[in-house]
Amino acid sequence: MRKDIEIPEIGGVYLAIVTEFNEVYRCEDWYAYLINDNEAALEMVLIVSKGFGLDKETSAMRHKIEKLAPYSASKIELIQEEVLQLHNEFRLSFFIEDRLYEKKYILEPGLKPGDLRMIKQLNKKGILLK
Repeated sequence: MRKDIEIPEIGGVYLAIVTEFNEVYRCEDWYAYLINDNEAALEMVLIVSKGFGLDKETSAMRHKIEKLAPYSASKIELIQEEVLQLHNEFRLSFFIEDRLYEKKYILEPGLKPGDLRMIKQLNKKGILLK
């Protein structure tokens, strides 16, 4: 029965969109990071990301992180400026101690430099999706 299905909630797992200076091309690039702010490690993390709008859609990108240690972060992907003008969806599936969790993040279009805040876990400026 549907009432018997338990969908566990998880906190302390965030997605951050940050800027980093690219030494090679001498410009600011945007990156997505996964942050684990829990006491337990995230295992077998699968991430599917895509951008979409009214008349545009990107292809789906798939990433895997074998294990993300407690209180750590991992860079997921580079995000091109043009893709920031679309809705960006990130779907996560991961295990914590043999239990499956899922989480979805949506980055709304039109991210501006004024929206950025210091993200203490990364020591970088960006936006934190919870």
